[in-house]
Amino acid sequence: MPIHQVMRLSRGAIIELDATEADEVKILANSLPIASGVVLVDRNRIAVEVKQMLPRLPGSR
Repeated sequence: MPIHQVMRLSRGAIIELDATEADEVKILANSLPIASGVVLVDRNRIAVEVKQMLPRLPGSR
């Protein structure tokens, strides 16, 4: 989801994820993977814990 869409979300908005608790996920920036992590659920809050920063690809800034 692009950051401009995230910024327009209101409190209580629902975002469907293709992952469940403890699943490994890739974190993207400009459609490029920059890190990997796991989905965490604590009561009614969902977060992604960064476990590993991925190496930069040659030619990326």
